[in-house]
Amino acid sequence: MTRIKNICQVDEPILRQIAQPVQLSEIKSPKIRRLIKKMKTALTGETDGVAIAAPQIGVALRIFVVAGKWLGKQKKDLVCINPVLLSVSKKKKESEEGCLSARWFYGKVSRARNASIRAFDEKGKEFVRGAGGLLAQIFQHELDHLEGILFTDKAKDVVEVRPEELMAGPQN
Repeated sequence: MTRIKNICQVDEPILRQIAQPVQLSEIKSPKIRRLIKKMKTALTGETDGVAIAAPQIGVALRIFVVAGKWLGKQKKDLVCINPVLLSVSKKKKESEEGCLSARWFYGKVSRARNASIRAFDEKGKEFVRGAGGLLAQIFQHELDHLEGILFTDKAKDVVEVRPEELMAGPQN
């Protein structure tokens, strides 16, 4: 098994599993609270990380967390339990993507410009959230993780860019 700071990498079978729903009665359980904390810790440990799904830390449950720093004014991490994609726009946009589970690989992925999900938060409260731009892209990327799909399955022009190369590049 290859791990980078406790985050599963592409060769680990769990990333190809379809994640199981969390029982609603379990959402506020110590087990799920510990899992969410572990996910947030793994995400916080990666300065360029925008979100993480439970399979990426070795647990095949339908949970993902979006880092608050990417949510504008909110600043609080967005926890999505049992997320369901409600709608996506017909208009698509091709954007650069990377993944904490395919570390240092980047490629272009075509995703819907807008997406809407329904999920439960860590307190068991159901919510609906629409998104455009980066957040819509994040929703789609993380939902793929819950279905055992990696961005590299959809990406074109995938290249490896090591951190030292990123730092050596132009600083515009």
